[in-house]
Amino acid sequence: MTRNSDLEKNSHAAYADLESPGDQNLHLQHLTPIENVPYVVKSQFAKEMMAEFLATFVTMLFGLSCMTQVVLSSEASGNFVTIALCWGLSFFFGITVGGGVSGAHLNPAVTTTLALLKLLPWKKVPFYILNQVVAAYVAALFVYILYRPMFNEVDPDRMTTHTIFATYPHENVGNFTCFLTEFVATALLILGILALLDQHNRPIGKHAVPPAVGALVSTIAMGFAMNTGLAINPARDLGPRLFMLCAGWGSRVFSLNHYYFWVPIVAPITGGAAGAFVYEALIGYHHPEKSRGPHPEYRF
Repeated sequence: MTRNSDLEKNSHAAYADLESPGDQNLHLQHLTPIENVPYVVKSQFAKEMMAEFLATFVTMLFGLSCMTQVVLSSEASGNFVTIALCWGLSFFFGITVGGGVSGAHLNPAVTTTLALLKLLPWKKVPFYILNQVVAAYVAALFVYILYRPMFNEVDPDRMTTHTIFATYPHENVGNFTCFLTEFVATALLILGILALLDQHNRPIGKHAVPPAVGALVSTIAMGFAMNTGLAINPARDLGPRLFMLCAGWGSRVFSLNHYYFWVPIVAPITGGAAGAFVYEALIGYHHPEKSRGPHPEYRF
């Protein structure tokens, strides 16, 4: 009993010390100092790439999982509104995960636009985009592994579930209209992001940016998804499409709808640039030159 009492007292004392603001170092004494861990990455560029990969992976994993549940259950486990909300929340969490390190672009359209605005060195652009595409590919792989029994049950020949991983046009809509849809939707995305980050417009603070971008994505999805399924992100479409090519869906994932695959790659890149041009031409360039650009607390 005495020994148990002593242990209880010691445990309680240790717990009390951890809770006490004046003795927080007690907890830190039991942790290995980060400087002594041999695998700590020192390169800032490498840190950015790891953060961008993880942020994009988390975003795509949430979004593609939602798509999978809705399609495989024939909308018994969700619907269009579920998908739109989930993609918005996915971007919220993705930006939260990597925004403080890499900026959490999550999207080649964002990356190229930031480079066009001279907010990101062009030499980093290929690495960001490669990271985003690979992360989306890996996320698709994870989703497939988790739901493979259901894929085998619902679509054993891999003929009807391709819309889970990549976007395809509505049967009554041509590729030109789809291009315009993706172009305009991505322009709105970039315009909205620049407005949220503009310290001379109506700054909302760095902690409000992730949910605000998430709300922006959901709003765009609810308004523009009918024609194309809405990509507004080349990595979100190309990475999972490449996965399908390797996982049994075959080359038709690229040739369907008159080789539609190029639309969700080219339209978002050009649309993003157009959205940035419109915002800068009408608002951004009219700020005092000495203080143009996003708030310094935002990383890119």
